[in-house]
Amino acid sequence: MPSINDLIKTINQENLQVDKDLVRLAFDFADEAHKGQKRKNGESYINHSLNTAITLAKYHLDQDTIIAGLLHDVPEDTNKTLKDIEKEFGKDVAKLVEGITNLGKLKYRGIERYIENLRKMFIAMASDIRVIFIKFADRLHNLKTLEALEGRKQERIARETLEIYAPIANRLGIWQIKGKLEDLSFKYLYPKEYTSLKQAIDSHFKNREAILSNMCAKVRKELGKEKIRTIEISGRTKDLWSLYQKLQKHNNELHRIHDIIALRVVVPTIADCYKALGIVHNKWRFVPNRFKDYIAQPKPNKYQSLHTTIFFEHGKTIEIQIRTLEMHKDAEYGIAAHWNYDEHGSIQLDKELDWVQDLSKWQQELKDSEQYLDSLKIDVFQDRIFVFTPKGDVIDLPEDSTPIDFAYHIHTEIGDKATGARINNQLATLDRPLRSGDMVEIITEKNRKGPNRDWLRFVKTRAAKDNIKSGTSKGIWDTIREFRSK
Repeated sequence: MPSINDLIKTINQENLQVDKDLVRLAFDFADEAHKGQKRKNGESYINHSLNTAITLAKYHLDQDTIIAGLLHDVPEDTNKTLKDIEKEFGKDVAKLVEGITNLGKLKYRGIERYIENLRKMFIAMASDIRVIFIKFADRLHNLKTLEALEGRKQERIARETLEIYAPIANRLGIWQIKGKLEDLSFKYLYPKEYTSLKQAIDSHFKNREAILSNMCAKVRKELGKEKIRTIEISGRTKDLWSLYQKLQKHNNELHRIHDIIALRVVVPTIADCYKALGIVHNKWRFVPNRFKDYIAQPKPNKYQSLHTTIFFEHGKTIEIQIRTLEMHKDAEYGIAAHWNYDEHGSIQLDKELDWVQDLSKWQQELKDSEQYLDSLKIDVFQDRIFVFTPKGDVIDLPEDSTPIDFAYHIHTEIGDKATGARINNQLATLDRPLRSGDMVEIITEKNRKGPNRDWLRFVKTRAAKDNIKSGTSKGIWDTIREFRSK
């Protein structure tokens, strides 16, 4: 069982600028409030609060968020109120706790209740993005203790996590949390497949810990010969849910997956990244067409790294990921690696997180619950692709988006006047699905009066659909007015 000392130890290890006396005070407050309360597995309730706060500290969250993690269940489950919290720990902590309290529990009790909870979540996120981190940390510990609940509750919580929380973690670039949420859910949703895949991995890579340790030593030695300092070299096995999904696309043939195990190599500079890549390719035979340069062309959520795959023994492969320390922090902590504060000390959303603001606006505009859920599935929870403008700007879109979705993402007028597209300098139809890495140019006709309503048959994004409907409606009324004037 964790203790307050474990939380303080984590804060020290992560070098966080936190008032540890205030954290101890928050623990005492929560411990007293939850006194006598037990969870379904028999643990004292305060253990859940501590686990939540420790996770937040590990992901470099700030003082107010860690304290809010300790207190997040106090107003809902004890006789202490938000006013009590504000009096003891200030307005910001109280606001974060209120954000979590207002979310309620995402229980499926009919589509209306379900959608209402989603709306509350996105409003809270738009108000202060730290709320969703507290919810992630809360959900991670709930999943780790899920065996104490009965089967239907286990499945409901696991499915909500897999379909809602994990995709949001992915959009925010927090790979570690995404992977943990998915694997913990996978275990309860598909227990047979989970066990079977785990056994297959154990059989295919019986000594993977030794393999990774051996490769770490070899790569460090080769880089050292060329005077390249390694800040960190670590190994990992691919997350099981991610691997399971990949296997569905490859006929369940494990040997066709090349990144089951991987090394992460962290070096001081971008120049060192490319030098290290050259050394790795010179020492080991690499798998053709497996090199990806996410440094020159970052992913939309700012992920940067060099990826290559090499053969190391008996035809087996290992992926090597090479990055700087800053890139590594971005990959591990997502947006938490670069908080933006305004003059009042509140965290502000980056431009790349405009979609969070969009979600809170949609809840006001879309009254139909099914329509709102459909929009979320496409614009938030669906897999994303990234494509490029002719100037090299990265555009983030849902999978299977078309040039029209791209055009409306750039500007309404470009979408309205689109007549064709060039994809990778080749002429293409407006309904062609885009792929990650495509360079897209929209051909426009300045005299075109508006969009084509037939485009609604293939566009994916809500922005495109809304603009097409609005543009074609306006066009109809313009035609009627023109006819009447004659």
